[in-house]
Amino acid sequence: MILFKKTGDLHRWLDQTRNSNDTIGFVPTMGALHEGHISLIDISKRSAGITVCSVFVNPTQFNDPKDYQKYPITIEKDIALLEAAGVDALFLPEVGEMYPNGTTNLERYDLGRLETILEGKYRPGHFRGVCRVMRRLLDLVRPDDLFMGSKDYQQCMIVQRLIQLMDWSVRLHRCPIVREPDGLAMSSRNARLSPDERQRATAIYQALLALRSGAPLSTAEEILAASRFRTDYISICDPETLEPVPPSPNTVALIAAFQGEVRLIDNMIL
Repeated sequence: MILFKKTGDLHRWLDQTRNSNDTIGFVPTMGALHEGHISLIDISKRSAGITVCSVFVNPTQFNDPKDYQKYPITIEKDIALLEAAGVDALFLPEVGEMYPNGTTNLERYDLGRLETILEGKYRPGHFRGVCRVMRRLLDLVRPDDLFMGSKDYQQCMIVQRLIQLMDWSVRLHRCPIVREPDGLAMSSRNARLSPDERQRATAIYQALLALRSGAPLSTAEEILAASRFRTDYISICDPETLEPVPPSPNTVALIAAFQGEVRLIDNMIL
């Protein structure tokens, strides 16, 4: 695995790679890697000739500065995991490399109503930050295929919108959620849970299972409340628009809730 910290160095290496006619798969991450991330690497390696991964904690997508400061950093472990997984190139930039002119007065994108609902409502500005970093990364890597986890359901939709706005030819692959044996969706944020919080956190999965079995939203609310979750939203939505709809096959249930100070999200197709 080759490690790059400068955009110019990665750009030159990628140009050489394209001359060899290998397709490029790209897995963007914010580090604190787990088996969910590695599953994206595995899918990329089966699909593309070259797999590039990035590790960058993007400051412009945190609407709460304290959340940014507390985001887990495990870079040595991350590098070892990526080497073992067979990643070809790792991009590990500093903030100044990604935002050479600073992180204020940045560009905006027309994301429509998708930016104002669910995660957009509770994390204002979050998706603008996602688009800013993804534009920079995709402009640099110019992958053939982009691999992202489905746990961030709305974020995947936002990135697809960005791809359309920028008229890129990259193919976005929404990959399956990877779960712990007790059902909790793997997330870098799980590392911030205390042992008791980690045990209670499985209620978010139980609430989704209840919705899938036909229980009303009030039952999901009770399941979360019983495990001391503070809920931002529980919603059943059209999978293409995220507009609220009555439960039916192929609708999607989405939950965001706090266990202690840690905000967790999850979703499930009903």
